[in-house]
Amino acid sequence: MCLSFAVKAQVDTNSYQTQRFKINALLQERSARFGQYDQSLNQRTGIFGFQTKKDIKNSNEILRQIVLNDNNIFKELKVLLEYKDLQVQQVQSNAKASSERISAYMAAIKKLQDQNELLRKQLNAQEKESGNTSFYVILLLAGLLVAAGYIIYTKMALLKKIRNA
Repeated sequence: MCLSFAVKAQVDTNSYQTQRFKINALLQERSARFGQYDQSLNQRTGIFGFQTKKDIKNSNEILRQIVLNDNNIFKELKVLLEYKDLQVQQVQSNAKASSERISAYMAAIKKLQDQNELLRKQLNAQEKESGNTSFYVILLLAGLLVAAGYIIYTKMALLKKIRNA
C-alpha cells in the first residue's frame, strides 16, 4: 500500500517537473520573441528611414506570436496549478489515512491493555485459589498422618496387651 503511494507520488512529482520545464521553455521562447519584436520595431527599411507596411506587418506578426505564446503559458500554468492542487489533496488524504491508522492502532493497544489487565486479575485470583487449595491439602495430609499415627499407636498398644496377657 505504501509502495503504491510512493510510486504515485514519484509519478506526480515527475509530471509536475515536466510541466515546470514546459512553462520555463515557453517563457524563454516568449523572451526571445519579445527581443525579436523589439528589433522589428527598430527596423526601418523605408525611404528616409521610415517603417514600411512590411515592417509593421512583421512586428504585428511577432506580437501575435507573443500573445499566442502567452495563451499557451496560461494554459500550462493552469495545468501546473492543478498538479499542485492534486498534490495538496494527496497530502491531505495521506494525513487523514495516517491519522485513521494511528487511531486504529491506539484503539487496538487500548483493547490489548484491557485484556492484559483482565488476564492479570484472573491469574492473581487463580494463584490465590491455588494457595488456599494447597493449604487445605497440606492440612488434610497432616490430619491423615495424625489419624494413621493414632491407629498405629492403638494397634501397637493392643498388641502389647495381648502379648502381656
